[in-house]
Amino acid sequence: MAVTDARPERGGEAADGGEGVKAVAGRTLRAAGGALAGLVGGLGTAATALLLLLLLAAAAVTAPLGAGLLLASPLLHALHALAGRERERLGRRGPEVLAPEPAPPTRLRPALGDPTTRRELRWLARHGTAGLLLGLAGFLLPLSAVRDTAFPLYWRFMPKGTTATSVGFGVAHSWPDAFAVCAFGIGSIAVILGLTPGMARLQAAPGRVLLAAGPDQDLSLRVAELTATRAAALDAHATELRRIERALHDGTQNRLVSVTVLLGAARRQVARDPSRAEEILERAQPAAEQALAELRTVSRSILPPVLDDRGLAGALSGLAADCPVPCRIDVDAPERCAASAEATAYFVVAEALTNVARHSGARSVTVTLRARGGRLRLTVADDGRGGAEEAGGSGLTGIRRRIAAHDGTLRLVSPPGGPTTLEVDLPSGS
Repeated sequence: MAVTDARPERGGEAADGGEGVKAVAGRTLRAAGGALAGLVGGLGTAATALLLLLLLAAAAVTAPLGAGLLLASPLLHALHALAGRERERLGRRGPEVLAPEPAPPTRLRPALGDPTTRRELRWLARHGTAGLLLGLAGFLLPLSAVRDTAFPLYWRFMPKGTTATSVGFGVAHSWPDAFAVCAFGIGSIAVILGLTPGMARLQAAPGRVLLAAGPDQDLSLRVAELTATRAAALDAHATELRRIERALHDGTQNRLVSVTVLLGAARRQVARDPSRAEEILERAQPAAEQALAELRTVSRSILPPVLDDRGLAGALSGLAADCPVPCRIDVDAPERCAASAEATAYFVVAEALTNVARHSGARSVTVTLRARGGRLRLTVADDGRGGAEEAGGSGLTGIRRRIAAHDGTLRLVSPPGGPTTLEVDLPSGS
């Protein structure tokens, strides 16, 4: 008996250990993949930063001749724009980097004494040098790892005397040499898995420190924005409760009262006229079924079960199938988002498709969803007549309130004649 009891325990421990190894391996791979994406994404801003740094240096050298003074304002514009782009990039892959208020000046004399401009220049110097090198490493390491790891598969077809490794040294003359190159590629994979998360943090650190609002910045506007967002969340919650209460009171409750009345009448008719009682019961059954259907509709409007059963992609596909306008769904969400974020995206798409069917006269509509870097981006575009406005009673106000409750943003482009594009950006909570 003791042996029988011990074996399942060891099996359970082995299973737990296997699951633990799989979980650690999965986290490591996801962290390395996200770090490589961050490094390569930073490579673009780093290359631009290096070019801008060289132009600023040239402007400073030629300032006594007057040419540099003419370039000062455009270059400051470019500096602030690049810093804003880096803030957006960092915000997509981590905590939001708040821009300082007010906006930094673009004229030379005020900019010389502006602390925000000086911080952006310091970031430019670091990101255009060290950040560029880290970005190049993030771009080249995967190529090197694939090339060197697969070297034994193709080394016999390479011209004689060709460098074996991707870093430019060694020549393979035999199979042991080829497998040594393969081992070098495996080492590159180990570097990717072990070091790239730290490299990505190192590349992002100057931007997070120098581009964020400093301690001397007035954050009252951000506080006011968060206060307004909280108020919008409370209003949206109260509106949702009133909608549910109306649906229950005006629909389900009336059906149940009707069922109760019919059952009471049938009970009184049982002793006097059983055939009449049966007729009343036949009327009561459809009323009960309608009440049940309305109750299910209300419950699904709170949090659709299809989100748990099929995920956000499947739920949106269901909405597209029910839409009277031909609808195409393009979803790229590798990981599940928070339930509240998925529910918000679902209801936004449902309301948007309803608006398209009722008001746009569109022949087609496309729903695109992307979940990356802790953000969920949703676009609903149709080829209808356009002219959509929030004041037109089309449900856009409700959509905006629902999004604001999650500290998200909504952008509507709907010129007369179309097309109409609704863009939503909100935290995914993942």
